[in-house]
Amino acid sequence: MRTDVTFSSAGLKIAGHLYTPDDLQAGRRRPAVVVGHPMSGVKEQTAGIYAERLARAGFVTLAFDAAYQGESEGEPHLLEDPSHRVEDIKAAVTFLSLRDEVDAERIGALGVCASGGYVTPAAATDHRIKAVATVSAVDTGSLFREGIGREQSPEILQGMLDAAGVARVEEARGGPARPQQIHPDTEEEARSLGRHTYDGWEYYRTPRGHHPRSENRFVLRSIDLIAQFSAFDLVHLISPRPLLMIAGTEAATAYLSREAIEKAQEPKELFWIDGATHVDLYDREEYLPTAVAKLADFFGAHLGAPKPDDRHGGGEAQR
Repeated sequence: MRTDVTFSSAGLKIAGHLYTPDDLQAGRRRPAVVVGHPMSGVKEQTAGIYAERLARAGFVTLAFDAAYQGESEGEPHLLEDPSHRVEDIKAAVTFLSLRDEVDAERIGALGVCASGGYVTPAAATDHRIKAVATVSAVDTGSLFREGIGREQSPEILQGMLDAAGVARVEEARGGPARPQQIHPDTEEEARSLGRHTYDGWEYYRTPRGHHPRSENRFVLRSIDLIAQFSAFDLVHLISPRPLLMIAGTEAATAYLSREAIEKAQEPKELFWIDGATHVDLYDREEYLPTAVAKLADFFGAHLGAPKPDDRHGGGEAQR
């Protein structure tokens, strides 16, 4: 069952979807998982898919729109602020901790794409998060500083930062927040920019994954906030809590998961899905069941396998 919910993150009202298992009984608590969406995404897209399927596996799950995005509060709309995205995850954990359906000692976090780079620093310093997983994780800071594969010319970042500074002054003078387009307008342009760009275009800009609140833009001055962010510097602090990272073998971003898992300490696992690209893991039925099954096993092992007879007050996490 899906329920519309709201909670507060640093004073902003966050819009979420709470998913509960069909066999959930009153007065009994389940393990829960916070699910974060990609940059440019909303809760109704891949985050909602994972949240709904993990709820089918017995977990209480929460997908939500990041602050400034989707149906959540925050001005300027469409600002991408990594620090606030991390705070949103912690606020979501607080929300779940107060729910009667949830055992507050058994909460995990899952991040897809950009949120894979947000759940790791959130969990590094928030010990309420007992298990951490990512799917197609990226470090948005690295992508903006260096490009995919670290092949971007340094001059590109400098130009973007110059533009971000100009945009800040324009807003201070009362002008509107300047938008920056994310995905190309046409299939032809997307294909010309390579498979990764095409895959993103095909998910977000066609009926496959399009949602009207996924607006294909972000506020230009977000760039200086993103460029100073580093997703995996503190990944070692997640230990001794477990970390699972899932990536496709054909993903242009796979190196980021590989590098992050090398920095992490045990217990940790990098799980490869053969043949999948970065965006394939958002929704492709060829790969999605494998990813969901791995996540359900992981969270079941480390949060305690969901059971219809979980009693009020919860139990010990199974290891």
